[in-house]
Amino acid sequence: MSCQVYYRKWRPQRLSEVVGQEPITRTLLSALNQRRLAQAYLFCGPRGTGKTSTGRILAKAVNCLSNEGAGEPCNTCSMCRAITDGRAMDVIEIDAASNTGVDDIRELKERVNYAPAEARFKVYIIDEVHMLSTSASNALLKTLEEPPPRVIFILATTELHKILPTIMSRCQRFDFRRLSAKDIAGKLSEVAAAEGIDISESAVAMLARAAGGALRDAENLLQQVATVRGGHIGLKDVQSSLGLTGDDRSGKLLAAIATGDAAAGLRLLHGVAADGVDLKQFNRELVERLRQLLMVKAGSADAAGLSDNELAETKALAAATTIEQILKALKGFSALSAGTDMGTPLAMEMALVDATIKPSPAEKIVEVKPGRAEPAQLPVRKVEPAAKPAEVTSPSPPKESVRQSKGEPVAPIQPAAAATPVSADLPLVPVSPVAIQPKDSQPSPGAKERMVDEVPPPVNEPKLTGAPVTTLEELQDQWPQILTQAPPRLRRSTALAILRSAGIVQPVSFNNGTITLSFKFAVHMNKINEPENKKITAEILSACVGAPCQVACVFDQVSNHLVKEAQKRGAEIIKVEDKWISQK
Repeated sequence: MSCQVYYRKWRPQRLSEVVGQEPITRTLLSALNQRRLAQAYLFCGPRGTGKTSTGRILAKAVNCLSNEGAGEPCNTCSMCRAITDGRAMDVIEIDAASNTGVDDIRELKERVNYAPAEARFKVYIIDEVHMLSTSASNALLKTLEEPPPRVIFILATTELHKILPTIMSRCQRFDFRRLSAKDIAGKLSEVAAAEGIDISESAVAMLARAAGGALRDAENLLQQVATVRGGHIGLKDVQSSLGLTGDDRSGKLLAAIATGDAAAGLRLLHGVAADGVDLKQFNRELVERLRQLLMVKAGSADAAGLSDNELAETKALAAATTIEQILKALKGFSALSAGTDMGTPLAMEMALVDATIKPSPAEKIVEVKPGRAEPAQLPVRKVEPAAKPAEVTSPSPPKESVRQSKGEPVAPIQPAAAATPVSADLPLVPVSPVAIQPKDSQPSPGAKERMVDEVPPPVNEPKLTGAPVTTLEELQDQWPQILTQAPPRLRRSTALAILRSAGIVQPVSFNNGTITLSFKFAVHMNKINEPENKKITAEILSACVGAPCQVACVFDQVSNHLVKEAQKRGAEIIKVEDKWISQK
């Protein structure tokens, strides 16, 4: 016993019956009435929106015996019935997905030259035309451009971007839009009434939303639910058939996200997983609810497609959240639909926590500016005998801020001429001696019991004098500081990075405008010897020493790590033939 599926049984038979495509059907009907038909049409759009059905209706309309090819088909004449039943010899439907080769198109080109056998027009409906190979598409071009008389081509596709532009330019193009939930719900109600099915409005609305804009999918879902539940269908029946939760746990999870209640949301997810609910389907339901919440929050409640009760609940949630929070949750949960393993609720739990828990506030970084010390700037003091009150010195404003960091000198802060007594309300914070003393100095026992009121002198390091470097000794003493004067545009170069590497390179000669650099490792020497890097190195050193100079590279054999390793194992240097291997 066979049963015809709903989407074929209730396929539209007239242009006026095509759901949700009024601009297209109105244009085609006007062309039929004026007898101004194109030689080729291109119907493009999502699946289940009526492309092939419209093509069949157009084929019936141009060949109808009652209207003489003008206006809607009668669906009662022999030609209309033959086309409806698929028996018409002159209406040929071709599935391009299974006839992709150029040989199939060549066969079509041979048959297209024959006149119609019984109909007024020979109509070729090529479905999924984007599946044709490039050679097959090119073979079809000439026929589309200059078809024989009494031949009409109707091409249908769901992927317009795969169609050759040369084919599109030879066709009248009609873009079929995705159907709204309201249009689908209206058609489902008509089908249910015709089939004697008692279905609630909420169940129809859920089926319409689950179809995703495709009427064919919605009719299939209706038939599936009717097969299981019989003639009476409620909301819970639809939810059960679609694999959704039988209650409103997706709505409760949405409320937890909107209010930032991560604990309640995690408990809900645990219950959903424990009940064996399809997590992928549950996630899709949640994403749809988040989309509706976003529409309502953005002021487009009509686009959400909600009933009055659902709209009131969604508006209440929208008032408790922000668009930023909704977008964050929507991005997190919608990303799970693409290739994520939903066997466990872990992915949804992570997305939930990310959407509900706000990051901890970052620590505030207080910048101490020069000037009089404020209470929040942590003044320091000296610990004197009990009879003397504590005093604090106010530092004079330095000329520029000095950042204390590893490897950089610290400028001393001179004490002011007069001391200002410390208020009793000011916090007195001790300064650790380790943080302010040079690394190689040892504090005396008494110093551990005192507070300090000024920064100690900086570590003795060579300072730049500002005068050009003229001797090797000056160059070696000021080498780390000289490299800081490299031009800004070269500060990210490979050459400067190698020159700044501690212990890898050092100047060993400065004669007649040529600086000789000694390298510990040959790999660095070879890198600097590359023409581009050598040019950059010369430019850097010229800017540093204040005069044009050339660069020569040598390899230090004695300090080589292999020689040192051999010495550790008891080897001795007997004779050094050449201290340096020069690379100029």
